[in-house]
This record gives sequence, structure tokens and C-alpha cells, in this order.
Amino acid sequence: MAIQERFSLRNLYLYLVCLITLVISIFAAVNLVRSAVELVYPDPGFYVQAPMKDPGVSPEEQERFQRAAEDSQQRQSVLGVISSGALLLIAGPVYVYHWRRIQAELPSRQTPPEGPQPPA
Repeated sequence: MAIQERFSLRNLYLYLVCLITLVISIFAAVNLVRSAVELVYPDPGFYVQAPMKDPGVSPEEQERFQRAAEDSQQRQSVLGVISSGALLLIAGPVYVYHWRRIQAELPSRQTPPEGPQPPA
């Protein structure tokens, strides 16, 4: 394969799409794991009640604020899992499709013939 054929505009496009979708998939996988961990093991610093020790705030209101904060954090974690999963479901097949196109267009590598080699 000549160097011109290997670096045609079409091949550069295919390799660029593969690179971009691979990077997106890696970041989505990392965010998916991070969001899943946040969902299972929430941030304990989020529920600190020390600022709520205002004498004008009743214990019922403190409990309501704490529950609202917990619900908000859980919602954000679920949204993170869903968005990262959706990103993986979109970027993954795009990567696989383009990579298979690249592999299909590569010339097959011929194996050297078996047996003694003729003298040069």
C-alpha cells in the first residue's frame, strides 16, 4: 500500500472519528463509574447540619432540608449514570463501525510461502 493510499482524506477521516469516539467512550466510562459510586456511596459532607443550627429553624425543617439535599444528590447521580450510559451507547457503535471500515479497507497481509527460499 502506497503512502498516498494510506493517508487519503477518507482514511484520515475514519481514523479521526475513531480517535474522537474512543476518547469520548473513555471519558463516558469513567463518568459512569464515578456516578455509580456516588449513587451507592453518597458524599457525607453534603449532609452537614452545622449551618442549620440556626435557632429560627425547627428540627422538622432541618430534617426536610436534609432529605431534600439527599434527594437532590441522588437525582444528580442517577442523571450522571444515565447520561454516561447513553454516551457510551452512542459513541461505542460509532467507533466500532468506523474501525471495522478501516480494517476492511486494509490490504490483507500475505504470509510468506513455506519451504526453502530461492537464492537472491
